[in-house]
Amino acid sequence: MPYTKYLIAASAMALAACQPQPTDPSGDPPDPSAYTPSGEAQQFSYAVGVDVARSLEQVADKVDPEAFSAGFAAAHGGGELAMSDEEMTAVKTTVSQSLQEAQQAETQAAAAEATAKGEAFRTEHAEKDGVTVTDSGLQYEVLEEGDGPKPTAEDKVTVHYKGTLIDGTVFDSSYDRGNPATFPLGGVIPGWTEGVQLMSVGSKYRFVIPPELAYGQRGAGSRIGPNETLVFEVELLEIEGQDAS
Repeated sequence: MPYTKYLIAASAMALAACQPQPTDPSGDPPDPSAYTPSGEAQQFSYAVGVDVARSLEQVADKVDPEAFSAGFAAAHGGGELAMSDEEMTAVKTTVSQSLQEAQQAETQAAAAEATAKGEAFRTEHAEKDGVTVTDSGLQYEVLEEGDGPKPTAEDKVTVHYKGTLIDGTVFDSSYDRGNPATFPLGGVIPGWTEGVQLMSVGSKYRFVIPPELAYGQRGAGSRIGPNETLVFEVELLEIEGQDAS
């Protein structure tokens, strides 16, 4: 976690902690779910507290409420701190590094699993009737064959498409948006650049794209993990500046 996030979270916690806390006459710790903030200051502080808790989800197991309260009280009251600035910086760095290492290990494990599943899927899919495998490893199947011109990598094309993972999960669809997409064919993933050039305007193809022709180890956002094999159904509607006939 970057230092700036620690600082923002700490500042927000301090602001929230400035507000009076509810007490239980029995002496037991207050039940957070039973607390109802009233007035702008309490409501604002409560909202900030929720934001802070959510921002610290990644390090929830590293946050000790009692120690946090002691640290806040000492700093807010101007008292003597139990740790030096150097010690605090060191422990935050250690936690940040351990988080990064855990995330890297998780990414590597996900990539290995996706690689194995993708290879098995492509091997089986390549044996199906009507499926062609190119020298690059791209697999395609003609769903509908058009009779218009074919684009080059320098063209801008308009397509309708649906993209799924190999388990069928849809991660993107121009059909769902009700809007076709227009883009330079040389500016997309290699599997698209190669595959759409095989198509005539009016065609609809299904592509199975290995990770090295898609997003590879980096993945794409939260929907496409590392080394994912992708499946696209693509309908070529138009090549900019060319007549479909």
